Amino acid sequence: MQKSKTLVGMITLSAIAALFSTVSVQAQTPVSATGQTETIARLNTGDEKALKDMAQANINEIAAARIAQSKAQSSEVKAFAQQMIKDHGDALTKVQTVAQQKGVALPTEPDAKHKAIAAKLEKQSGDAFDKMYMENAGTKDHKMVLSTLQSDSREIKDPDVKALADAHTPVVEQHLKSAQQIAMPTDK
Repeated sequence: MQKSKTLVGMITLSAIAALFSTVSVQAQTPVSATGQTETIARLNTGDEKALKDMAQANINEIAAARIAQSKAQSSEVKAFAQQMIKDHGDALTKVQTVAQQKGVALPTEPDAKHKAIAAKLEKQSGDAFDKMYMENAGTKDHKMVLSTLQSDSREIKDPDVKALADAHTPVVEQHLKSAQQIAMPTDK
């Protein structure tokens, strides 16, 4: 009985692996409208990392902003979070489009650090939540992302990835400026 379950499991796993290997081959060799096979231009390691970094930053911001939408007390913080969802959602869509064109697999969920911050945010409420969200997602993350974008931008070779980084930079600068202008209650 156990051997039969193991065999069925191995057959299922093999079928899934075969399916994914077929899909990945097709993803790497798209067919144009004329029926010709197109070659996807592969990115160098640095450009691929920059694209993944941009995707990860957007995913992290959207996840934190969604928590803030439901938990923030301040209307200013809620408005900031809504803007983060919109702007980072738009940016993520653009990153995903370029990644698909370049054959790059992107992250799909917040990284471990941001999952831990989200867990801490979930435990907060009121002014404490607002302050923690704005300090982390508002200020710290945007400073880090801005630094990474500026650093990556100097090294990016691919014109499509460079255009993304250059377009994202002023938006992130504005987010940081907005976050710094939102008055948070001081600890008593």
